[in-house]
Amino acid sequence: MASRRSLKKTVNYITELAAGLCLVESANANAEKREAYSEVFLQIINLRNDIISRISHTEPGSVKLFYKKLRADFNAEVDNVFKKLEELSK
Repeated sequence: MASRRSLKKTVNYITELAAGLCLVESANANAEKREAYSEVFLQIINLRNDIISRISHTEPGSVKLFYKKLRADFNAEVDNVFKKLEELSK
């Protein structure tokens, strides 16, 4: 298991990358799509806050299962965000 510090850094890196991509795409989008991009941006920020909070307050007991679920949830949400960004860019 990676240390909490490096896990938080990885989460921050991925969410900052997704947020930056969202901002770049919204700058090139028309006015109708900008609202959708802002919703995706807020989803990214909320995802980051949720995951960092969950890392900071690890549930006692089965730590290994806790981090497996955390990782699965994070990967699923990041995939969802990138699918939304791909749909909006078309």
